[in-house]
Amino acid sequence: MTTAIVNVSLKAGVLDSQGKAVHHALDSLNFKSVNDVRIGKQIILKLETDDKTKAMVEVEKMCEEILANTVIEDYEIELV
Repeated sequence: MTTAIVNVSLKAGVLDSQGKAVHHALDSLNFKSVNDVRIGKQIILKLETDDKTKAMVEVEKMCEEILANTVIEDYEIELV
């Protein structure tokens, strides 16, 4: 069994309104050292294969087709 961890985040240059709201809240709570906040999502998949190459190909296809909106989002895959 293989676990795939997929981190999806907005591409640089895409407005992150959630991140801006969190940054504003942190600033108002006196956390002045925070320069920027970007909000993303993490998807954890349990795959019934031990073949890391096959798992990577399959998860990349999932990301391209449904897990990420590749027009505005980037993704990173980690297999563990």
